Amino acid sequence: MEMLIDARALHTYYGAGHILRGIDFRVGPGETIGLMGRNGMGKSTLLKTLMGLVKPRAGSVAVMGRDMTGKPPHEIARKGVAYVPEGRGIFGNLSVVENLKMAARPGSRGQRDWTYDRVLETFPRLKERLGHGGQQLSGGEQQMLTIGRALMTNPDVLILDEATEGLAPLIAREIWRICALIRESGISSVIVDKNWKHVARIADRNVILVKGEVVFSGTSDELRARPQLLEQYLGV
Repeated sequence: MEMLIDARALHTYYGAGHILRGIDFRVGPGETIGLMGRNGMGKSTLLKTLMGLVKPRAGSVAVMGRDMTGKPPHEIARKGVAYVPEGRGIFGNLSVVENLKMAARPGSRGQRDWTYDRVLETFPRLKERLGHGGQQLSGGEQQMLTIGRALMTNPDVLILDEATEGLAPLIAREIWRICALIRESGISSVIVDKNWKHVARIADRNVILVKGEVVFSGTSDELRARPQLLEQYLGV
């Protein structure tokens, strides 16, 4: 089975700081992966390295079977990888409609599964706020807009950093519902969130990082069966 993302022996630095230390990380077709670890353990750096926002000093990143190491983010996005960053990154001066329609394009295989109408059906809150500017939306609505905008690119892989950070419980529940829908649609995803229980409910596989190294990779059942590991590495 060809991996959609296949990163090997990644070493990434910020200045003299050695953040990722020889990480292997793979995403298969239709696979949902939970990326876990305490703050500062390298999760966001790994996602940015996969997206080309940070260049690794050593190692490789292949996307859809092609070496994309060091390529700019827009080339990686065109290979079928969509990124929802921490902090969301919507265009505050554009309306909901404009944020969505400016991202619309067929996927890497020409697929057009996620249309404007389908996104609005998935996010009924956005349908009620089409004319609102991005800066007028609540935090939860902005997160929905960012995910919706990513889906408009018809990706093969959706990377979601801090899925529900700072959101009210009711809104967070809606985001988890949407993550489950994305999984059911066949899109692979990588999800970072502090609530490991919610991540584990929808993830096929979970990866825990500690100081830039993988200390666990396994199914959600395997993770739940090791409470000492959860306490040691996630503090729960």
